[in-house]
Amino acid sequence: MAALVAGRDREEVAAVFGVSLRAVGTWWAKWQAGGREVLAMRPRGKPVGVHQVLGEAEQAAVRQAVLDHRPCDVGLSGQLWTRRLIGGLIAKLYRVQLTEPGVGKYLRRGGLSFQRPDKRAVEQHPEAVRRWHEETWPAIRAKVKRDVRAKVKGDGGEILFADQVGIRSDQVTGRTWGEKGRTPVVRRSGNRFPVNAMSAVSTKSRMHFMVFTESFTAEVMGRFLDRLAGHFDHKVHLVVDGHSAHRSKKLRDWLAAHPDDVELHFLPPYAPELNPDELVNADLKHSLPKQHQARDQAELATETHRFFHRHQRQPHIVRGYFGGPHVRYILDENPISLRSITTGAHISVLGGALTEVRRQGHPHEWRRPCVRPVWARKFRA
Repeated sequence: MAALVAGRDREEVAAVFGVSLRAVGTWWAKWQAGGREVLAMRPRGKPVGVHQVLGEAEQAAVRQAVLDHRPCDVGLSGQLWTRRLIGGLIAKLYRVQLTEPGVGKYLRRGGLSFQRPDKRAVEQHPEAVRRWHEETWPAIRAKVKRDVRAKVKGDGGEILFADQVGIRSDQVTGRTWGEKGRTPVVRRSGNRFPVNAMSAVSTKSRMHFMVFTESFTAEVMGRFLDRLAGHFDHKVHLVVDGHSAHRSKKLRDWLAAHPDDVELHFLPPYAPELNPDELVNADLKHSLPKQHQARDQAELATETHRFFHRHQRQPHIVRGYFGGPHVRYILDENPISLRSITTGAHISVLGGALTEVRRQGHPHEWRRPCVRPVWARKFRA
């Protein structure tokens, strides 16, 4: 249009821009009638959502049914929603047959996506989880604050979340590239041997762990608490699950003998998603088989130790375990807020990890990490 306004003829403009003379005439007529806005590009075809088979209320009802119920709850088969099953639900409710791509369009417009679901035990009691969020956890936080004000054992209290995990030599996770139609082969040791670990993560971004080869018992838990209490100069509030070793008489006797060292708090039954240390276990099981090919139990124990030791020197990763959708309540209510972390507030970390490694001739020798940051605290004599 600028060329025509400048005085050039239509034939010259059509030749320069490679369009027909008729197109140039049409554009010029529109320009004279309405100016630049008339020539603006507009989307072609029908607007999205026009002439939809399902109305807004019906779409909202289907969306809510998918979010609140399983297929088996509404007379369909299965536990997981697919486009075919949602199409069956629409046909059952509104007597409308939709293709699977059509169902997918409705779901995407409603803000839904195809996801891997979280697992929940059928034995879990929602009321117990509610009490943990609204009563038990706030009470633990209040108790720690009282310990801090009372200067119990020096600096006051600290909260840690602990859990045990087992690793097997024949565990294979992850994917790799290979030729289409031919499954890649990963060669591993044919011997099966396990290694167990006990770990604890702190709300102050510390990580403590112990690697062992025997079964997890009250004696092992007591040994872990001994090392944990010896490391801190203040009281530790340890949040654990309801494992029998945690409730055994032997452990109760240990706690009674060390009232100023460690206090246990129990999560609701069948609610592992409330424990951030479960994310540590998942990370260990996911990453360890990808990074090593242990040929014996000692090598697997060494690799497990390296995993924890590496994470001890990466406090931002430890903080990340508290960012999961089901454990954010910990940092949201903790004095160490996400704001203080992101603004660079100083946080003491790593504090001399407890490690147990298997050496030749000394299968359970305790030692400090070979590389320790300058701010790490020392073991108490």
